[in-house]
Amino acid sequence: MITPFREAAARIYNPHAAEWFAGGGQIAGYTCSFMPPEIFHAAGILPYRLRGIETETMEIGDAYYGPYVCTFPKCLLQLAGQGKYGFLSGAVISTGCDAMRRLDECWRMAGKDYPDALPEFFHYFDVPHKTEPHALAWFKDEIRRLITAVSNHYGVLITDENLKSAISCYNRGRELLLEMESLRAAEDVVISGTDAFTVAVAGTVMPRQRFNEHLEALVHELRAAAPEPANGRKRILVTGSINDDTDLVGLIEDAGAVVVADNICFGIRSAADMVRTDGDPVDALAGGYLSNSVCPRMFGAYDQRFANLREKAARTGAEGVILQNIRFCDMHGSENSLIEKDFEAMGIPCLKLEREYGPLTETGRMKMRIEAFLEQLS
Repeated sequence: MITPFREAAARIYNPHAAEWFAGGGQIAGYTCSFMPPEIFHAAGILPYRLRGIETETMEIGDAYYGPYVCTFPKCLLQLAGQGKYGFLSGAVISTGCDAMRRLDECWRMAGKDYPDALPEFFHYFDVPHKTEPHALAWFKDEIRRLITAVSNHYGVLITDENLKSAISCYNRGRELLLEMESLRAAEDVVISGTDAFTVAVAGTVMPRQRFNEHLEALVHELRAAAPEPANGRKRILVTGSINDDTDLVGLIEDAGAVVVADNICFGIRSAADMVRTDGDPVDALAGGYLSNSVCPRMFGAYDQRFANLREKAARTGAEGVILQNIRFCDMHGSENSLIEKDFEAMGIPCLKLEREYGPLTETGRMKMRIEAFLEQLS
């Protein structure tokens, strides 16, 4: 039951996206969890969260960004310049952080130098950093502007009924992810943290209806599965900056832990944010995506974010917390220090890991630090 998710999470051009494309379907990439994929789903277009795995060199990313920037947007630009996103007919760039905002400028510039690097539909989707009423009104305008741009470019009509249907489909996926998370938190192991994270990543790059069908079958199987004894493996919560590399969670579990929860962009962090299905769908999307400040890009909501982490650690019985961030990620690097201080004041040990994005080039160093941390918990 886990195979379709592993296939989807393992490659940029995964078999599910390839089948969609081969059937004549359009695929549009996006960069941030604050961009509602329901808009593209409602237009009959596959929304695809852009990933930087399979990056092997960085000459294009370095040329446009310079050396002292988070490697995630540089990997996206590198792959775009190499034509790895040739299956995309569109892309939406958002202000997840300043480095991601610059991806809009750098990608447009690279499109002049590298033929076919820039998709025909290329849109900048701004996201406020606050949740006050004026910011919510701005965010609604951005959503309407995106709907208009998609409708005009692709020649499709996105109706309120289409949007409500898309919201219901995505909400069903969120319900199933939350049920999987509940099973994952059991005392003995029903599903590994690596597989659970793989499912969450796959959900960002698969047709949603198909994802829901496979996840419904997996959850049904997990409910009936005999749990595997934990055998003393330490229960770990993983949080921090963007990560879509399932090998990172695998590295932690191979060292003798079980990752019972995560709070990672690309993981299940936003799954609890159900979107209303009544009333105006644009209002519902704006409220659902902006109101819960799960990312440190949102100003003035650290207490809310730490309360969420504290509840998650308590509910899953986490014995330790691993705080990872990509090098030069100021937002998560700074907030991880606050989280470390507050968790350790509660008697929950933490390990901070700063790393480069991409294939685990620092595997040896990180493995040694993770093993030492787990020994500390013994």
